Amino acid sequence: MTIENSSDSPLDSSCDSSLPSSRQIALANVVVDIEKTAARLGWDHAPSLYALVATRTLLDQPGLPADIAAQVRKGWDGSEEHLSAIVQEDLAEDELEEMLARLAWPPQVQGAALTVERLVVPPEVEEQAPEDPEEALKFISNHPSRTDVRLAVGALRSGESWCALRTKTFDSDDKVGQGSNLLPNLVEALLLSLDTEGTVETEGTPDEPRSE
Repeated sequence: MTIENSSDSPLDSSCDSSLPSSRQIALANVVVDIEKTAARLGWDHAPSLYALVATRTLLDQPGLPADIAAQVRKGWDGSEEHLSAIVQEDLAEDELEEMLARLAWPPQVQGAALTVERLVVPPEVEEQAPEDPEEALKFISNHPSRTDVRLAVGALRSGESWCALRTKTFDSDDKVGQGSNLLPNLVEALLLSLDTEGTVETEGTPDEPRSE
């Protein structure tokens, strides 16, 4: 069972009432922590899926191992909004959006997050790519202007979202781009996965944590 929960905030709500809510800040915190953990593991990894649960709810879970509870408490800021991320499973890259849209989460899960790596090229290069998907992938993968990026995206049932983007060219924590809707397609897919009308139960929910 791998849990990410960080109190290091990329946002600060103490300075201006127009800044994001405490719930948005909690989501940003956990997404950034997920991305940093993925960065420590290096590149060329399959997409990973996470359940986002309230840290207090997780600590109240019967049977939570003592070492896991200690790890969670260490990162908890004591607030009701603070979130912990529980890794669920690796996803297949070629059916990522479709699989997310079919997931269903148990009620105690407040949100979901994922990390995925992509190859990006300038728009003019993308326009030159062949129409055949396999040939297009080969073309982009071998193009000298390609850039590897890692995307970390999180969303809550209540509608908030947060994204973090790291490029392999500038592989440093202080070079990670952040925003609430940098990756609208993945945000939408995660929100669909949180829809109560989903049809596929996830493996390794907080009732049955998975080990990484």
